[in-house]
Amino acid sequence: MTNNMNTAPMGRKQTLAQQRAQSAWQNINKVDEIKTNGVKGKYGSLVRGLPAQIQRDGMGPTLAFLYAKGKKETHHEKVVEHLMSWLSVQFAIPAEQKDLMTWLLQQDSETYRQVTNEAQAYLFWLKRFAEAKDWKSENE
Repeated sequence: MTNNMNTAPMGRKQTLAQQRAQSAWQNINKVDEIKTNGVKGKYGSLVRGLPAQIQRDGMGPTLAFLYAKGKKETHHEKVVEHLMSWLSVQFAIPAEQKDLMTWLLQQDSETYRQVTNEAQAYLFWLKRFAEAKDWKSENE
């Protein structure tokens, strides 16, 4: 039986981990629909490396990297879109706020840390699902 976050039977609320997994699976399936050559492999490689990049460089610099690359690379743009869609719900980011970086830089250090942790937890699912689909770039 498949439930999404909004239609779980009453009294059977999903855990946060289940909600993350469901959202990540939906986003992975959207990437799966892209017909452009190589996007899936590049997306898979990118999401596999992002948790380590966030750990090493921090959330802000990693977002800056994604934004810079996202101007020319569909897979970078998709990851930003997926993170924004998830984090918007978790942190009540206003719908009119289109730029995760601008919003993040206005937050206190505790919220910044929480966003970083939540992004890491969400990327875990994107990474696992990309691995399950065996998405790798040509040079891997």
